[in-house]
Amino acid sequence: MVEEGRTDGSRGGRSLVAYAVVPLTSVLVLSGCLSAPSSTPSAAPSPAASSTSIAAAPPVGDETSTRPPPGSALATLMELPVKGRAPLTGYSREAFGPAWHDSDRNGCDTRNDILRRDLVALVLTAGTNGCVVLRGTLHDPYTGRTIGFVRGRGTSEVVQIDHVVALGDAWQKGAQRLTVAQRTAFANDPLNLLAVAGPTNEAKGDGDAATWLPPRTAYRCAYVARQVAVKAAYRLWVTSAERDAIRRVLARCPTQKLPSAGRIPLGGGKVEAAPSPTRPAAAAPGSAGPDPRYPSCRAARAAGFGPYVRGRDPEYAWYRDGDGDGVVCE
Repeated sequence: MVEEGRTDGSRGGRSLVAYAVVPLTSVLVLSGCLSAPSSTPSAAPSPAASSTSIAAAPPVGDETSTRPPPGSALATLMELPVKGRAPLTGYSREAFGPAWHDSDRNGCDTRNDILRRDLVALVLTAGTNGCVVLRGTLHDPYTGRTIGFVRGRGTSEVVQIDHVVALGDAWQKGAQRLTVAQRTAFANDPLNLLAVAGPTNEAKGDGDAATWLPPRTAYRCAYVARQVAVKAAYRLWVTSAERDAIRRVLARCPTQKLPSAGRIPLGGGKVEAAPSPTRPAAAAPGSAGPDPRYPSCRAARAAGFGPYVRGRDPEYAWYRDGDGDGVVCE
């Protein structure tokens, strides 16, 4: 506004100059000394006109060239609602239904589904219909490390299943408005789940993209694209800080597409009998005994374990099957 005021103030001075030069211009034209009328002072653009032209000029390059391609993670991010965090009041793991619920009804819990999908060199437990992973190898997307997985006490937690959009984060950004069935689907959706290194998953906690990103920078585009896909699918929102953090990552990969997730088939590896579990000394053979890692089923579920099925999971014997349905820690 200051510059415009100065331009207006100089306009009267220029009009006096114009009156003074017009007769001279006519003489020059008549005498043939002026070759191009455009070189006269009257043809020169005024400061006001120059300023207006610069302000009205389009940005370098076509504006549409900076628009993210349809269907990209960046385009979808721009469609997500932006709000502040809601309180964590009322949040609990149980609000998202049974841990590792068999949502796709393929006869296998979600944890083992994701292990079969994300691990290689699989060895499956005999008698589980191609469900339970006994051993395998994880190429951890978050760190780039190669990690050996062995099912059992003290070893299973080396590989954990991460909720890419953490449950606590989801609760504060719209999930509390969902039904229990919708939250159960969210917590068990393969789109929102990845097998990763246990310590890295624990370090992430309930962080969003504004507070935590995978240490391996090469995976960050795929990671935030998955978060965007999940939040769009379940109509969750992002905070302004979270949106800006995701946008900074996607600026390096503006054509990054949204991921998708399909049904995970059973099988896919060699089959071996599971080794007989070593029970705590206090547990009589064939009877229920305490889990040496966790004091209760609730604690085991909170850590991502269970449910345990009779005849399939060695851990079944560690707990009391109160309703006699062949499943504990469900």
